[in-house]
Amino acid sequence: MTRLDKLVSMGSGLSRTEAKKAIRQGRVTVCGRKVSDPDMKVGEQAGIGLDGAALKVPEYVYIMMDKPEGVLSATEDKSQQTVLDLLPEIYKKRDLGVAGRLDKDTTGLLLITDDGSLNHRLTSPKSKAGKLYKAYLDMPADQSDKEAFACGMQLSDFIAAPAVLEINESDPRECLVTISEGKYHQIKRMFAKRGKTVVSLRRLACAGLYMDPELGSGGFRELTDEEIAGLFDKCGLKATKKISKNC
Repeated sequence: MTRLDKLVSMGSGLSRTEAKKAIRQGRVTVCGRKVSDPDMKVGEQAGIGLDGAALKVPEYVYIMMDKPEGVLSATEDKSQQTVLDLLPEIYKKRDLGVAGRLDKDTTGLLLITDDGSLNHRLTSPKSKAGKLYKAYLDMPADQSDKEAFACGMQLSDFIAAPAVLEINESDPRECLVTISEGKYHQIKRMFAKRGKTVVSLRRLACAGLYMDPELGSGGFRELTDEEIAGLFDKCGLKATKKISKNC
């Protein structure tokens, strides 16, 4: 259950102050009845209307972003641009979080959502949600690197789980890496252990969800129902809609 003024704001683009005013003016309905209390608690599926038009207020939003280089995977920062700064105001009214952060200089697939359960599953070390990256190195990778990645790797503070390294035969400096974890600078540190430096790194997929190549750097869109269902399946969650009993 959520405050009515918050839901009206989320569904209409109005500020919370404007939403309160609209409710007090009798412009808002819940289940077809006019209401005047901005503080009343209702369900997201309660059937909310504004000026006679139904408002679509999804329980959760799931946003795919092609994260640009130089932008922080954070919800806010006083001095640097974050991925949430790239979203329209209507999304900023929600309690969004970043599921599986990327380093500032790493680009590619980023999932932004206010679904705490999915966020936890994707970021938990126990989830084993596979993550696919494209790395470009300062020197060619070789078979010994593939074997080292496949065996797991002792780093200074943890043992990296076995990873899959695929080398581009046309340009051995370009590699695809699949990991089941997401520790801080993990791929960069694994290559550094092999005496190689990652020049650029891009996430292509996570938990079966692939980057939409049509988005472009900084682009974003909400996930389709099929994509959401696929993520839930990979994470062992059931996609269910909470139906309000207010009507």
